[in-house]
Amino acid sequence: MKHFTLEEFTKSDTARRMGIDNTPPPDAVARLQRLVDCVLDPLREAYGRPIYVNSGYRCPALNRAVGGVAHSQHLTGEAADITGGNCRENRRLYELLRQLRLPVDQVINEQGYTWLHVSYGPRHRRMFL
Repeated sequence: MKHFTLEEFTKSDTARRMGIDNTPPPDAVARLQRLVDCVLDPLREAYGRPIYVNSGYRCPALNRAVGGVAHSQHLTGEAADITGGNCRENRRLYELLRQLRLPVDQVINEQGYTWLHVSYGPRHRRMFL
């Protein structure tokens, strides 16, 4: 992880407030590492500016607490919700991900580019929604 830390992918105000231990198991840490190495670090290098992680790994209790879907890739360490700081920058990140042709599974424009959901996993569907 060149531009990110594991802490960025596990921190959660909801977990802290509710006393939820959001420590990822080793297999989820390995998947987060692959997400960063294969997608997020190359994106950050091309973007040339900081990218912030809003949500990364979520243990089952945290995923339920935030209303995440039961099959969320956040549960396995394969996904992160990211932002460049505002909708305009998030749109830029979305387009950059398309141009770079990185091995993403999904890139989802959430709520009019309020943030982007980016996942990397064994399917590599390269879905842009």
